[in-house]
Amino acid sequence: MFIYLGRLLRTIMTITEKINSKEKLEKAAFILKTVAHPTRLAIIELLGTNDRLSVNELSRLLDCEQSLLSHHLINMKLKGILQAEQEGQSRYYSLKERDVLKLIACIENCECSM
Repeated sequence: MFIYLGRLLRTIMTITEKINSKEKLEKAAFILKTVAHPTRLAIIELLGTNDRLSVNELSRLLDCEQSLLSHHLINMKLKGILQAEQEGQSRYYSLKERDVLKLIACIENCECSM
């Protein structure tokens, strides 16, 4: 009986590890899909080095039209990567999901021959 319980426990632990691994992979894929655009990656890099930036500041730093930039910002906010605060007439964005920086750093350090 103890042998059976030991096997059952190992099986449950293996299944749990696979589920946790699958959840991590799904989260990574979701983040990669969300940020898979050069402008979005640039936004994340800027917000990684600044606590928060306004839409006007981001537009100036990226030399990007405000309407296009707003589209990217809203998309990443809706998907939980960014958060926004309204102060007067300005909207400030910051990283909500800071782990995205680790994922991007990992990709940047990749030595694949592409």
